[in-house]
Amino acid sequence: MSYIAKLNLKTIQRVTNKDPITMGREKLVAGIEEQQRVLEAALRGDAYTVATTRKTKNDVGDFVKEQGERRVRAWFFEQDAGYYVQCRYGARILFLNGKNNAVWVEKLNDVAGVLETFKQAAVAGELDKAVALVMAKRS
Repeated sequence: MSYIAKLNLKTIQRVTNKDPITMGREKLVAGIEEQQRVLEAALRGDAYTVATTRKTKNDVGDFVKEQGERRVRAWFFEQDAGYYVQCRYGARILFLNGKNNAVWVEKLNDVAGVLETFKQAAVAGELDKAVALVMAKRS
């Protein structure tokens, strides 16, 4: 008797519980929340970093895991006597109303309100078209 014959075998297809639109919204909201932490660090005068793990070769030639930090790029920047805030999905900039890709505010403190508005719009599904357009261009 074979070892496999002793097992309880079945044919199954895995079903994902979330549709791609919901997963995209969650990814966008997570990015916006990270940018809120970047803004808090910028207001304090610090750089926001996250911990990363890299595989590198040591002197012997073996791969070892090495802890490090990675700086997170801000979605906002200073220009024209104010600050521009862009919403990104991954590395791509979203066109918020189909043609404009940034919001201008006068002070760095005002960026928090824009990020919160982005978050509310993402949860409500207002940015789904922009995300779909960016994903279509990627393909």
